[in-house]
Amino acid sequence: MITVADVTQHYGIRPVLRHINLTIPDGSLAAVIGPNGMGKSTLLGVIAGVLTPQHGYIEIEGLRRKSSIDAELEIRRKVVYLPDRPWLPKNRTGREFLLGVGRLYDIPVERLIDHAERLLQLFELDGLGDSPIRTYSAGQQKKISLSSALVTEANVLLLDEPFSGGLDPSGILALKHVLRRLAHDGGTILMTTPVPELVDELADRLIILRDGQIAIEGTLHDLQRATECSGPLSEVLERLISPHTLENLDRYFEGRFR
Repeated sequence: MITVADVTQHYGIRPVLRHINLTIPDGSLAAVIGPNGMGKSTLLGVIAGVLTPQHGYIEIEGLRRKSSIDAELEIRRKVVYLPDRPWLPKNRTGREFLLGVGRLYDIPVERLIDHAERLLQLFELDGLGDSPIRTYSAGQQKKISLSSALVTEANVLLLDEPFSGGLDPSGILALKHVLRRLAHDGGTILMTTPVPELVDELADRLIILRDGQIAIEGTLHDLQRATECSGPLSEVLERLISPHTLENLDRYFEGRFR
């Protein structure tokens, strides 16, 4: 379980997150959604331990982040964090990268080699597995970064915009099925996305950020009931966080045809 307790995060004097309280149960597939600049990546970075909040704390499976060296090391064995634009060892091959990451998580060698091979096949990288990552396209680099998170076999996945970065339709399909299966098997997945269409059928828990605070959270049904909107997630979000978008569109086209 992930617990976010009264977290406030500032960049200089600008508050990005304000008194965030959140609980993600084990086995959840949760998505943080909101416009750009609302604090989605910052929230994930705080949970991942990359950022230290000015106020509040994070607990993962009952262990408080940065409370002690032992607690932090234990959390890091259980959690993998994949930022939107991760660093990649461009001169290493994809296979070398996956094997190196797996060793950091103490995956037994035979299982690691097999898992890396299956990931390369899953994301259609088996023909590139022994080529330097610098030769990969942007979408292929996204796939190898996702594979590096999955090869850890960590029980908690923190994924910042996993469906972005040029991921093609086959990659999106593969990732959706893998995440759904991992959550079904008891894993806990928290991801961010600015695009509701990618997660409305996938996530069992939706967290909507607006101005650095949680506007609402729950299932899609919960959000529909709260907004009195029976439409898809995109329409619910329009009412929650983008009520002026249609007005702005009307103004734009009125000015164009004057």
